[in-house]
Amino acid sequence: MAKKDFYEVLGVSKDATVDQIKASYRKLALKYHPDRNPDNKEAEEKFKEAAQAYEVLSDPEKRKRYDQMGHAAFEGGGYGGHGQGMSMDDIFSSFGDIFGDLFGMGSSRGRQRRKNGPTPLRGHDLAKDVDITLKDAYLGTKTEIGYYHFVNCTTCKGKGAKPGTSVKECSQCKGAGQVQYKQGFFMFAQPCSACRGEGYVIPSPCTDCGGQSRVKKYDKFSVNIPKGIFNGAELRIAGKGDAGVYGGPAGDLFLHVRVLDDKKFKRVDDDLICTVLLTYPQLVFGAQVEIVRIDGVKETIKIPKGCAVGEKIVLPGKGFAHLRGNGAGNMVVVTQCHIPKKLSPESKKLLTEYSKIIGTEPKDEEGFISGLFKKFLG
Repeated sequence: MAKKDFYEVLGVSKDATVDQIKASYRKLALKYHPDRNPDNKEAEEKFKEAAQAYEVLSDPEKRKRYDQMGHAAFEGGGYGGHGQGMSMDDIFSSFGDIFGDLFGMGSSRGRQRRKNGPTPLRGHDLAKDVDITLKDAYLGTKTEIGYYHFVNCTTCKGKGAKPGTSVKECSQCKGAGQVQYKQGFFMFAQPCSACRGEGYVIPSPCTDCGGQSRVKKYDKFSVNIPKGIFNGAELRIAGKGDAGVYGGPAGDLFLHVRVLDDKKFKRVDDDLICTVLLTYPQLVFGAQVEIVRIDGVKETIKIPKGCAVGEKIVLPGKGFAHLRGNGAGNMVVVTQCHIPKKLSPESKKLLTEYSKIIGTEPKDEEGFISGLFKKFLG
C-alpha cells in the first residue's frame, strides 16, 4: 500500500515553516487523540500517521532527506527509529511536550501510571553552609553536619498507606485524575474532586506520615573536607537531601564551604601568604629567622643582605594543595620592618646621631650603611 505524502498528511505546503507544521500537527493530534476517540482504530491510525509525519518534517535534517528521496530515505531505518511500528507509548514519549497541554491534562500514558498508585518523585536537593578555618582548608578536616530533612517513613516503608492496606484507583475518575465535561460542541476537563487530580486514593493513610510516605527528622553525619578546599567551594553529598516521595530517589545535599579569615595568614590562589617582622639591622645585614607555618611547623628562612621592605621570600610547594592535579602552591613570606614605638635613652641618642650623619636624603654609596652600623653597633 502506497504511503501518504507527509505534507498531505499534515495538510501543509512544502515550504511550510516549522511553526506551521507544529500547529497543524497539534490540530490533528487534538482531533484524533485516543482520549477523544476511545476504541476507534481508524482515528488511532490517523493519529500515528500524523505523528510520523511530524517527526520527520519537524527535524530539519530528516525533512531535507525526505524532500530529496521521499519515503525511500528512511526505508530500513524507520522514522526516528520507530518506523511504521511506532506505538502509542513511543508517540507519547517522543512528543510529550505537545500532548502535555492539548486538553489541559497529561497523556493517557501518564494517567495510567497514576491510576496504579502515586508516581514516585525525586526528593528535593538541600543546601547548607559549612564554616571552616583557613588552617582546616590547608590541612583538610572532618566535620559533623547536622540538619533536618525528610526521610522515608519506616512504618509504611515509603508507600503512604497503613500497613496491611493498599492504594486504590479513584472510583470517580477511574484513575484519570480528571473528569471530562461536554458543553455543546466543546469538551473540557477538570481535576477530579474525589482524588484531587491524583487518580488514586489512600483509604487508610499511614498514621505516622499521614499518607505522605516520609517524615522530617534531624540527622547527623561526618564529612571529609579535602585539603586545598577554597572559599565558596560546593561539595555534593549524593543521597543526603530529602527522601523521595512514594519511593522516589533521594535528593542531594550541597555543602557551601565558607573559609574564615585568619589573623596571620591569607590565601591568594593556591599560595599561602604571611609576613615576617624584622628589625632594620636584620634587613641591612641579613639574618636567619624562624617562622611558624599555619600547620604549626617551625621553619628557618634566610633574609638576604640589603633586603627591602615588601620583599617576597618564596618557599616552593608549601602552599595549599591543588584540588585538581598534583602538587601545591607556594608559601610566600613578605618582609616588614619593625618600627619601635618606645626607645631607651641610649637607643634614642644613637638613632639621633645616626640620623644626623645620613641626613634626610638616601645614600647609594656601596658600604655606606654597612659602615655606619658597624661604627654605632660595634
